[in-house]
Amino acid sequence: MTTVHSAPSTTASTGGSSGAPDGPSGGGSLLRQPRAVWAVAFACVIAFMGIGLVDPILKEIASQLEATPSQVSLLFTSYMAVMGVSMLVTGVISTRIGAKRTLLIGLAIIIVFAALAGLSGSVGAVIGFRAGWGLGNALFIATALSTIVSASAGSLAQAIILFEAALGLGIASGPLVGGLLGEQSWRGPFFGVSVLMTIALVATAIFLPATPPAARRTSLADPFRALRHPALALVAAVAVAYNLGFFTLLAAGPFALPDAGIMQIGWIFFGWGLLLAFTSVVGAPWLQRHIGTVPALLGALTLFAVDLITMAVLSDVAAVVVVGIVVAGAFLGVINTLVTEAVMGAAPVERPVASAAYSFVRFTGGAVGPYVALKLAEHEGAGAPFWFGGTAVAVGVVILLAGAGLLTRTLHAAPAAHSPAEAAAELVGDAG
Repeated sequence: MTTVHSAPSTTASTGGSSGAPDGPSGGGSLLRQPRAVWAVAFACVIAFMGIGLVDPILKEIASQLEATPSQVSLLFTSYMAVMGVSMLVTGVISTRIGAKRTLLIGLAIIIVFAALAGLSGSVGAVIGFRAGWGLGNALFIATALSTIVSASAGSLAQAIILFEAALGLGIASGPLVGGLLGEQSWRGPFFGVSVLMTIALVATAIFLPATPPAARRTSLADPFRALRHPALALVAAVAVAYNLGFFTLLAAGPFALPDAGIMQIGWIFFGWGLLLAFTSVVGAPWLQRHIGTVPALLGALTLFAVDLITMAVLSDVAAVVVVGIVVAGAFLGVINTLVTEAVMGAAPVERPVASAAYSFVRFTGGAVGPYVALKLAEHEGAGAPFWFGGTAVAVGVVILLAGAGLLTRTLHAAPAAHSPAEAAAELVGDAG
């Protein structure tokens, strides 16, 4: 069994425009991994299910608990806001108690709060317990990839592909599992996550070796200092705009399809998740190689804005909304991966610190999106949320255009190779 070590926070000075990490050249099959890697990867799948798990049951929760759409949207807002703030402390915790303990604490928190959400009798209680779930998710996700990278056999690139595959599988299967269990009861998806995470906790406890605290302990002030770097602040601002569109789509999509049942919504967002997973792992690297990080990111953001605005104009045509949701997955997968690559080289600071700063701004800034979008839907109609989301993403395009030269120069000057711990910690910034 492979022992997990804490990698030093160093960088190599090799050049490269993308800032992508170069792993060791070790060979071996991607699927031949230690049991510790598979245990954490399985837990990653379940953790990422939480992003879209509640989509199919949003309307059912609103009906059963007599809640308005904007109240139900707070299931996303509370989850993201707490996860964003918690990202500031995950490094502080994991560098002091070690990766394994941080993972187990995060899993335990998710188990408890997912079960409590399923037992709730009011929408306010579900919202509160979903917030606790966000804390557990932050602790787990911020540590999971660095653990997979450190424990895996073969190259760093293979480990990252394995993590991206787990992310994609979780995002794609979340709505489908939510639909299957939600057809029995809206409580079913919450209990399902609690049971699956319990299995993941046991597997992680058994198969993952003990991990020592890091040699250098990070502080709460480090992420805020990192945001002084213009390129990192630029990418974080773009990510806020993009997240407003991302979570507006997740929250408003089901309510824009009033005739769709729980399982139908589950299948629609399953297709969305499959496209997101494919373009994250395959499409984004191909575009990056052929046209570069910044041009590809500009193109994907622009197409996502156009997609949302098209849905806004034709929100009364169910087929357009369905196709718009599914197609959006292709753009979101590209954006997720390329924003991650940009953050890697956006500031001359340790990658976990940059990740914490970026994730804090991204999630807390984007958290208001679902609530504002569905408030607009209540007062202005089904198309209003998509106007809001499309406009927000368009603002992100303008911000990126204004800073394209700065970001391009920064990425070209950035080191391309990082320590496994740094590269892994940075990649988790787009896990949500």
